[in-house]
Amino acid sequence: MPIYTNIEDLRRHYARRTPKMFYDYAESGSWTEQTFRENTSDFQHIHLKQRVAVDMSGRSTRSSMLGEDVAMPVALAPVGLTGMQSADGEIKAARAAEKFGVPFTLSTMSICSIEDVAEHTTQPFWFQVYTLKDDDFMRRLFERAKAANCSAVVVTVDLQVLGQRHKDLKNGLSAPPKLTAKSIANMAMKIPWGLEMLKTKRRSFGNIVGHAKGVTDPSSLSAWTAEAFDVSLDWKRIAQFKEWWGGKLIVKGIMTPEDARCAVEIGADAIIVSNHGGRQLDGAMSSIRMLTSIIDEVGDEIEVHLDSGIRSGQDVLKALALGAKGTYIGRAFTYGLGAAGEEGVTRALQIIHKELDTTMALCGEIDVSRLGPHNLYVPNGFADPTVKL
Repeated sequence: MPIYTNIEDLRRHYARRTPKMFYDYAESGSWTEQTFRENTSDFQHIHLKQRVAVDMSGRSTRSSMLGEDVAMPVALAPVGLTGMQSADGEIKAARAAEKFGVPFTLSTMSICSIEDVAEHTTQPFWFQVYTLKDDDFMRRLFERAKAANCSAVVVTVDLQVLGQRHKDLKNGLSAPPKLTAKSIANMAMKIPWGLEMLKTKRRSFGNIVGHAKGVTDPSSLSAWTAEAFDVSLDWKRIAQFKEWWGGKLIVKGIMTPEDARCAVEIGADAIIVSNHGGRQLDGAMSSIRMLTSIIDEVGDEIEVHLDSGIRSGQDVLKALALGAKGTYIGRAFTYGLGAAGEEGVTRALQIIHKELDTTMALCGEIDVSRLGPHNLYVPNGFADPTVKL
């Protein structure tokens, strides 16, 4: 394996190895991509407080997320189409997460099915669901997650209407990929990727094709998808999902204190401050800037996690020091997966962990649970959405 010292190294290798439509799917946002960019750039406004002459021995990044012990408070976020970044990608990522000791979250829009991932892992994983109109499909989805021994469900609430993602439209994103002169020419240059994909039978959406009513093959999937998402979603519907599931439920896509309060009131076990990686409402605030106001509202009543924009262990530390109880990496592990399969995901986790551990030490802390605002220099107005930095 090449020497990867940071997440950016993985991204560059991933860009060379993976077809353009799937690289662009991961490495893009909606409309002007303002929010996509600010998710990462806003972390740079927060500076770290260095401490010296502190005993740095015996450090620990171990923590818990949703009552589960974790090697560090970092979970793999639900990412659709992961199995097109690398053959059987969801299985590879789940295995890497299990071995490392962090949660893996499987997307409904995965290539490998819930059953596929359960068959190739030994520990419970989390399952992400969208808010769809089809009650029968949703009930069966929850039942399949229970049968696969999933320990939590993550309900994504910010996808009632799809944000326009210019690159995906121009690339004709699909699974399996549509064979056009342009896509064939590009895929012909990605020989290792192509050889891997030829060896697997998993090339479409494993949780949907053959499970959703009327979706028997990839050609019928697009029509179903266009009608599936519930534009009438409200908090009563989310409470209904919690009742159907009957287990731990995380609400993903919270970006205001008001919505955080609603999640608490319907009995969610955790919330994820997330703007869908900048792929939904372009012009929305970055997740890291909204974190503090949401924690101030509900942080003593519910676990608050953060997703969107994390590319380093230092980013993880900043989120934790601002009060998050857990964080998620999506693009960071996808880069690793596309660059080097399961080993690449492991390398991404190793990089994040080493950066978190080293930065924690240089900030004078030996236990991740002791991180707090005292470790940071945060500019005035950073957590106030009305103030422009």
